[in-house]
Amino acid sequence: QVQLVESGGGSVQPGGSLRLSCAASGSIFSINDMGWYRQAPGKQRELVATITGGGSTNYADSVKGRFTISRDNLLNTVYLQMNSLKPEDTAVYYCKFDRPFGVTYWGKGTLVTVSS
Repeated sequence: QVQLVESGGGSVQPGGSLRLSCAASGSIFSINDMGWYRQAPGKQRELVATITGGGSTNYADSVKGRFTISRDNLLNTVYLQMNSLKPEDTAVYYCKFDRPFGVTYWGKGTLVTVSS
């Protein structure tokens, strides 16, 4: 069974950087979009960034210019480089893989805390 495992979360001061990774365990083929989402306490889950199989990217306005999403198709891994972090970036970050025919996988989340 395929599972997505996130890593790289933690605590950082405002202005700092973190790099999140999400890798699929088990055999998985034909991944279309990969993405990162986040959910802050008391708020709904929101899109952070997505990347297509061809490498096209999409970002939430709140992270444009600060976050960069990338993927390694051979390793079935997606990354999120987060720079210039702000307290409002504090959330649980989830990765998502989309496969054909509506098949979707979610990771269990990794906590990012930005605080002085």
